[in-house]
Amino acid sequence: MTTHTTGTRKDWLAARLALLEAEKDLTRRSDELARRRQELPWVRIDRQYRFDTDEGSASLADLFRGRSQLLVYHFMFGPDYTAGCPSCSAIADGFNGSVAHLAHHDVTLGAVSRAPLSKLQSYKRRMGWTFPWASSFGSDFNADFGVWITEEQQRKGGTEYNFRPQTGAPPSNEGPVGQMAASSGTDAATYVRERPGMSAFVLEDGVVYHTYSAYARGLDGLWGMYQWLDRAPRGRDESGIWWRRHDEYG
Repeated sequence: MTTHTTGTRKDWLAARLALLEAEKDLTRRSDELARRRQELPWVRIDRQYRFDTDEGSASLADLFRGRSQLLVYHFMFGPDYTAGCPSCSAIADGFNGSVAHLAHHDVTLGAVSRAPLSKLQSYKRRMGWTFPWASSFGSDFNADFGVWITEEQQRKGGTEYNFRPQTGAPPSNEGPVGQMAASSGTDAATYVRERPGMSAFVLEDGVVYHTYSAYARGLDGLWGMYQWLDRAPRGRDESGIWWRRHDEYG
């Protein structure tokens, strides 16, 4: 027998209407946050980054693919990985289908990772994805946008992530992070030198500007499966790492 609160349809409707008011308030506050994101000052990018893409060597401006807005998902796939991060893979499953729609609204959505292009192409075929995926191998792009640190920086400490100082030793190979690292073909310390995030850019009068970046829980809204779980009867109901790449479920 359930231990959860039960009631009549009338009880449910009264509680649901009260919750609806809270949801409406959250929607209004979310709209306000979106407006504040769009009001952030733009930062001109003068550094000349180079990327390897399916079409050849490309600049940051080239990644816009003729559009004026660019959204980049910083996908955790380092040169030493044998497969992409399973968490980033779950996020990519969710946004892969949005690429065509955004492209018709003057927005290019793609991913950038430090792994060589051949690794990205192979993994992309395995996952059945179609979004643009560029390699920043040999570039400072990931470091400059806060999603990669060197082994020396990790050893010395004092790095930042999500606009805050990072402290503590690298995670153990035995914990949940070690589990995800192993599934990506590497150890925990190497795995966490790559960090997830997203960054937004605009191209105006031939100049690229950085407009926004988000990391950690700031990516929650982009992780589609969690938006569904938050509406499921038992919510996220998590105990450890439960998700897999979509071709690894039994």
